[in-house]
Amino acid sequence: MADLVTLTINGKTVQAPPGTLVIDAAKRAGIEIPAFCYYEGFSLQAACRMCLVEVEKMPKLQASCTLPVAEGMVVKTESDPVVKARKSTLEFLLTNHPLDCPVCDKGGECELQDMVFRYGAAESRFTEIKHHVDEKQWSPIVFYDAPRCILCYRCIRVCSEGMGVGALGIVNRGVYSEIAPSHGDHLECDECGACIDICPVGALTSGTYRYQTRPWEMKHVGTICTFCSNGCKTTLGVRNEKIVRGNNRDKSGINGEFLCIKGRFAFDFQDHPERLTSPLMRIDGKLQEVSWAKALEAVAKKFAEVKARNGKFGIVGSTKTTNEENFFLQKFARQGLGTNNIDHHRSGDVVTLMDALAGRTNALATVEDCYQMKAALVVGADLAQEHPLLAYQLRANFRHHNARVYTVTRGPVREDQYSVSRVRTEPGKELEGVESLRPMLSQEPELLILFGSSIKGEDVRRLVAFADSLNIPVKYICLVDYSNSRGAVDMGLLPDLGPGYQPVDNPGLTLPEMMAATDLDVLWVVGANPLARYSLAAANAFVVVQEMFLTETAQRADVVLPAASAYEKNGTVTNVTGQCQKLTAAAKTMGTKPDLEIMGLLAKEMKLNLGIWTVQSVFEQIRTQVRGYNIPLPVVATGQAAQTSPLNGRIPVISRPDLIQSASNTLFTSGSLGRYSKKLTSVLEYPGELYRP
Repeated sequence: MADLVTLTINGKTVQAPPGTLVIDAAKRAGIEIPAFCYYEGFSLQAACRMCLVEVEKMPKLQASCTLPVAEGMVVKTESDPVVKARKSTLEFLLTNHPLDCPVCDKGGECELQDMVFRYGAAESRFTEIKHHVDEKQWSPIVFYDAPRCILCYRCIRVCSEGMGVGALGIVNRGVYSEIAPSHGDHLECDECGACIDICPVGALTSGTYRYQTRPWEMKHVGTICTFCSNGCKTTLGVRNEKIVRGNNRDKSGINGEFLCIKGRFAFDFQDHPERLTSPLMRIDGKLQEVSWAKALEAVAKKFAEVKARNGKFGIVGSTKTTNEENFFLQKFARQGLGTNNIDHHRSGDVVTLMDALAGRTNALATVEDCYQMKAALVVGADLAQEHPLLAYQLRANFRHHNARVYTVTRGPVREDQYSVSRVRTEPGKELEGVESLRPMLSQEPELLILFGSSIKGEDVRRLVAFADSLNIPVKYICLVDYSNSRGAVDMGLLPDLGPGYQPVDNPGLTLPEMMAATDLDVLWVVGANPLARYSLAAANAFVVVQEMFLTETAQRADVVLPAASAYEKNGTVTNVTGQCQKLTAAAKTMGTKPDLEIMGLLAKEMKLNLGIWTVQSVFEQIRTQVRGYNIPLPVVATGQAAQTSPLNGRIPVISRPDLIQSASNTLFTSGSLGRYSKKLTSVLEYPGELYRP
């Protein structure tokens, strides 16, 4: 590491690496230098002049956001000339500002408002009439009020550099300058809303949050997004048990402040008018509302009767329920009902990767590795569509560290914009494309490989063997679809493997086999929708569904039990890279129950001794019984991500690549859940298109 540079800021001795900007060096020393245009991680603009500081031996004030530290530099951040300059800057910014703080959605969170209070720019020497422009709606999500805009260009940079989209630009000059979409009067972008959150004033506002409430009137709850498998932290703003906003401005999760459209806006499924709020039972051929007591009694009675005569159960678990619920479900199936007929929708061959990497350490990557590793290979996946956080991390890695990225896909992907080599292959021939990159990959100091569902079964072993032949350090990410797809595998929602990838005696039926079995007596579906892809061969099977909506599977059910959403329950989930994080209940929908509570009540009704079914108790069982999950409690309890370390030995099961079927979601879809978000279904790009050029 290069020698540190020593300088003085406000009389305090500060040390920083060479090349560090003065504004960053001051921040690390606990000294705030205000700025509107500067934003860490993006290109420098030096447009607002708010970060001016006084530096000894320099003839005029300097912009600290573009000034590198120098040995012996003496900086003053609050001297009289600095304060006067900042006050003048604020006075200039306010000349055309509408001063509508009482109705502005940024009230209480506005950086301009904070600086005016701080420096007291209460009077103006300008008498010109303010230039007014009508507010514009660029999409169902993004509104723009030009008079409020201070032209800091943050929104343009986060869209172009952070997202790789470039949907925003600047038009006109002088007082008439405005931020504008690159496609006329509407946005064509990811609709992520990053431009709204990064805006220091109220120029960009949210179609979900605007005119709803104030920040101090909400309860702010940090939890994990319930859509894709990346595991982004989202802070939900809740008022009167209704979620009105989502963001992660405190940068407290593995995603920093990044969120895609689903994490920031698609929480509206939670109060969708079609949400189930009462148990349903099929009476006289029709589903009718009944009490919880009657529904649970009917299910428990049927389960007990089928169990007593050694009937056949089929149990379908979920990729969106918590680790605790998945663990308890497989325990209920195996110990309570005596069956291994349990499975879930598998979207990535995690099991084969774990087996192929047996005996190795440090071979499974984290989200942070996408940002830090010097080279990455993306095989058979459109990260920007299916795994937006991983795509965001790779883009940031390229911008900040000059990472070398390679893509092997069947069509154009956003990673092509900055990849050093892009290979197009026919489906099923991805490994041939990977092999063609051998000369280049072998020269890299290290490599991260991210592969999708097209690499499965023996192809996973061939990919690992190829990487071994490069003789460089390699880490892997097996891409899966949903918020707890990885946790479902780890917790044992498999017919041949229990929790922690431990083989079971007498393996049961897979999901397609259960749906094709004509002698199935009971089909119990927890948070899944198998009838969207399969037909049920057992016409007389008793079907029980725990679900939030009347999906295709729920419509066929004999009993439907209304379940709480991920935003209404506590527990943990495990993301695509094996990082375990905490879910925290934010809202409540009357009449629903968490799946763990439903299963616990069923066990109680059947008089089964499956142990205490509180979240804390089941999580403790997971920590002690599931290999790799003995993770530190304080890390999870405080909302951080704890890396799990799965079984590091061989897994004696037969690979089933035919069971690996990714849904190939886009940014605007997510299985059955996505259709119930009005925001997802209202944006221009819905439903999106995989590999759209």
